[in-house]
Amino acid sequence: MAKWLILACVLMASCSKEKEPEKKVTDAGSPVYDAAFWKTWGDGLAELTTYDVRSPRQGTATSMFVSETFANSLRVKSDPNVRDKKDEFPVMKLNLVEDGRMLQSFVALDSVNNRPAGMMTKIAWSSQEWQGNLFKEALLDKDVLRVVSHSYVDGEGDQSLSEASPAPAVLSEDALMLWARGMAWPVLKAGETREVSALFAMQSSRFKKGPREWGKAVLSRASGEKFDVYKAKLSDGREHVYEVEKAAPFRILKYSSSEGMEAVLVASERKPINTRTANAVLRTSPHQQKASAP
Repeated sequence: MAKWLILACVLMASCSKEKEPEKKVTDAGSPVYDAAFWKTWGDGLAELTTYDVRSPRQGTATSMFVSETFANSLRVKSDPNVRDKKDEFPVMKLNLVEDGRMLQSFVALDSVNNRPAGMMTKIAWSSQEWQGNLFKEALLDKDVLRVVSHSYVDGEGDQSLSEASPAPAVLSEDALMLWARGMAWPVLKAGETREVSALFAMQSSRFKKGPREWGKAVLSRASGEKFDVYKAKLSDGREHVYEVEKAAPFRILKYSSSEGMEAVLVASERKPINTRTANAVLRTSPHQQKASAP
């Protein structure tokens, strides 16, 4: 009887122990989120920018950059005083709306899920067409990528897959705008080139079946007189180019792709963000906005 009591006490003691904190993973290529970074991005304001899309057909694109607090268990924005603080971590969010498509990219600003700071933690991409809606989401967990998608297209339908990640430190094509602004891994010095494992964009991989989301990206940064040029050459032959301000907050002045897309900044401002504000910005043409491009 005494032995059983001792065993029960041991089990109760082990169950009562708090979960050990996750070990921090570091990488030399991770951005430094210092006081200067948080002075800009910790004020609760969102940066809203409108681009004039000149090709392949004329239109507008709107980006929003803002910092948020994420709940890791749900991978959603954490409501204040609802989640356990141990479940929360800071992220930098990009919302990009282009011609009936919307991309949401979330980069972790701290080490989480056995990955260093600056890693993509969630991607959501959707497309609204006359025939129907498409939605695809990817979550980067510890050593694993989880993808779910829903589509009206026969042969796509509802899909779900889970596959091993090539390494703890990887780049997402959907995070390239964050990367070019120094918000996502890996940070490059002027004149530096680096090849990394890359997760192809949700849009480009929507028709792929099974675990074929990964490839390589050759990244480079060149310093110009008025702006820096960031390039990402993907192993499937596509390329992205970003012209970025040389001084903070390092806005993207122009971005283009080898597929013929080109967008030029025409208006940008920082303001408190809510649903009403976001809807107003999306309805307003760049020529009507008060803020002016540099």
